[in-house]
Amino acid sequence: MVTHSNVKNLVKILIGAAWLDGRIQPEERQYLREIAQAKGLANDPEIKPWLYELVPVQPKECYEWVREYLGDRPSLQDCENLIEAISGLIYSDGEVAIEEAKLLTELQDITKPNQPSQPAHTQLLKQIQKLYRRWVEVQN
Repeated sequence: MVTHSNVKNLVKILIGAAWLDGRIQPEERQYLREIAQAKGLANDPEIKPWLYELVPVQPKECYEWVREYLGDRPSLQDCENLIEAISGLIYSDGEVAIEEAKLLTELQDITKPNQPSQPAHTQLLKQIQKLYRRWVEVQN
């Protein structure tokens, strides 16, 4: 179930992901503002300082938000939504920073299966591999 809190956490993660390379690119800025507006969070007092770059987001904060969003046992849907949202942000500026690739690696680490027989995690890992392949193609 998508709650207001989950949507807010997702927007926070996207803002944090945009800050991973130390600054928000103009295309990322536009993407984030459109998402925040669409989700009704553009004027949220918690989101606004990060969204309008009044306060930078540290990588540690972004990773903490990812962990909070996914929880201890993330569903495949939550993982897919997060990967899709981060992909949209990453590709909005046409380049993938090393820090953004590291976030995807962190996602993979967070969602590693405890048991090899978890099909949801297998599908998630395939999606992450697909993202990496697209990133490699963009780099060449």
